[in-house]
Amino acid sequence: MLKDYLSSAARLVESELEHSLPPEWSVPEKLREAMAYSLAAGGKRLRPVFVLASAEAARGDERDREAAVAVACAIEMVHTYSLVHDDLPAMDNDDFRRGKPTNHRVYGEAMAILAGDALLTHAFHLAASARHRGAQAETVLDIVEDLARLSGASGMVGGQAADMQGEQGITSLAELEYIHEHKTSDLIVFSVTAGARLGGVDSEALEKVAEFGRKIGLAFQIQDDILDLVGDEQKLGKKTNSDTAAGKVTYPYLVGMEESRSIMERLTNEAKQALLAANLRRPERLLELADYLMNRDR
Repeated sequence: MLKDYLSSAARLVESELEHSLPPEWSVPEKLREAMAYSLAAGGKRLRPVFVLASAEAARGDERDREAAVAVACAIEMVHTYSLVHDDLPAMDNDDFRRGKPTNHRVYGEAMAILAGDALLTHAFHLAASARHRGAQAETVLDIVEDLARLSGASGMVGGQAADMQGEQGITSLAELEYIHEHKTSDLIVFSVTAGARLGGVDSEALEKVAEFGRKIGLAFQIQDDILDLVGDEQKLGKKTNSDTAAGKVTYPYLVGMEESRSIMERLTNEAKQALLAANLRRPERLLELADYLMNRDR
């Protein structure tokens, strides 16, 4: 069952995350504590799960997970650092994340910034370490290059910057799509393509897997826009109507709820078709994950 798979994969990643942090004696105690605090804040670990599931889909089984686990932890560290920085007063100014005080509320702004910096740089150490865990050096180099591109100025950070600059100034769907694709989709693209690379797919299949990641990531963010207006706070694990309160432009704001749902469903179907066109050995788990993302509120 998918529920069991998600739970098992999350436990595996969380155990590896705990052991992958620098030991206490090699970094200042408070820095390590702040890093561990946000890494242990919970969440479904969707991005690392996508790494594992994509590698398994490409290989056809769950063997040889060691390299994929290292890369899975790397993307979770990048994602976590982005949340730590997003919560800062200069960004979204949030006091709580997943029901717990945000990092800067516990450790102060300076230490939160440094914890985010440390998580980001340690992520590259982990990704590179996959070469010691069964992955070919050339494959690892491609993965590290992707991680830099998709998490940096031309990827996630660029999307966040455009989001901050845009706010109510966004007037076109293309502008909003740019933000969603880079702020949200790019880390999902990285996750599925990194797993596929570790599974040994060819360049043509990799392009289709990347298309799957882009489209399911965009659909995921559109659904997030929708759920912010109509979702159940208990099921979602976060407050609703936060986008409206912050004055953010969303898909429902620009095109309405019905059209937003239509776009989301179209993108989801196109994502699945792209994945099937990649001809992976066992794509079923990734297809299940796509459906799961689109039904988070049920």
